Amino acid sequence: MKIAVVTEVSTAAKNKDIMAALKPLAKGHEILNVGLKGEEGEPGLLIYETGFLSALLLNLGCVDFVIGGCGTGQGYFNCVVQFPGVTCGLLQNASDAWLYPRINGGNCASLALNKGYGWAGEINLEFIFEKLFEAEFGAGYPASRREPQKKIREKYAVMSQVTHKPFEQIILDIDEEIFRNTVTFPGVMDVICRHTPDKELPAYQALMQRAKSIGAII
Repeated sequence: MKIAVVTEVSTAAKNKDIMAALKPLAKGHEILNVGLKGEEGEPGLLIYETGFLSALLLNLGCVDFVIGGCGTGQGYFNCVVQFPGVTCGLLQNASDAWLYPRINGGNCASLALNKGYGWAGEINLEFIFEKLFEAEFGAGYPASRREPQKKIREKYAVMSQVTHKPFEQIILDIDEEIFRNTVTFPGVMDVICRHTPDKELPAYQALMQRAKSIGAII
């Protein structure tokens, strides 16, 4: 699985904890640290920019899963689910992380990285990732609920497409400041260009068109 970590400005200092907690997964998964790294002098990525970036990475097929979050986890969660093709879970502990992939089979996780993040907060992250990525996504819980839960996920996917504009149109219409700050963040366009599997996707073409128009790429 290809996993992106997308960290926003209020929790940038926690990026190192997230990456350390993911380290045991490195042999089985590819981890891309795409957002803030907590380094001095970085430009800021605000919560709505990390939401847009997360949706970009998922809708372009760059990654299979995104780990994001904010102070409480609620803001990032609410931002990222404004976009099509994103199913997000708010994961606060290991039991959340154990249930979410089995029942919801989603592609995005939101973490609370300030609220309640005290002594042993980094250990809680390790437990969350251990349970999240050991699961068979969509396995069902309890097992007898596997098929009904699968049908619910399929209905959600159809609803998401009906209730949203095509993603290529979202790219062209989204607020200028959000678009510019997202695509000009160091490393973002490099990740997208290297990891988008289908360069003929209308969304990828729309992204390249708008990115060129603001000088983000030559």
